[in-house]
Amino acid sequence: MVKPMSGTTEGAVRVIDSAVDCPRLPIIVGEGTAVAAMWPGNGAKWRTFNVLDIKAGSQTIDLQHPSDSVYYVRAGAGVVIDIATGRATQLAEGTMLHIDRGDAYRFEAASNHDLLVIGGPCPADERLYQHLKGA
Repeated sequence: MVKPMSGTTEGAVRVIDSAVDCPRLPIIVGEGTAVAAMWPGNGAKWRTFNVLDIKAGSQTIDLQHPSDSVYYVRAGAGVVIDIATGRATQLAEGTMLHIDRGDAYRFEAASNHDLLVIGGPCPADERLYQHLKGA
C-alpha cells in the first residue's frame, strides 16, 4: 500500500507536475530555475524533491542543511563544490550524490553545458521556503 501524504485519502497516490504550481526557490545565481516539486507546502513530511535547472556557467548559492541531502544528475555536466575544502567533484548525467547534514556545498554548471539536478534534503529544510511565508 502506498503511504498517503497528509491531507490525502488513505491509500491515495498523488502525481505532482513539477512544471505546474511549484514554488521557485531563490537559490540560482545566474541563469536557471529551482522549484520545489515535493515539499511541506504540498504535504511532504519526510522527503523533498527539488528540480534545479542550472544553465551553463551558472550556479547555486552556497547550501547547507540540518539533514542529509540526496541528488541525482538527470542531465548535463558540472561540479559540486565542497565549501569547507574547496574540492570540486565532477558531475555527469547519471551521477548520484549524498551530502551529509551540515556540510556546505554548491552546484556549478559547466561553462558549455546546462546541469539538471533533482533531489534535496530530507527531511525538509524549512529555510528553503522562508521567502514563501505570508505570500
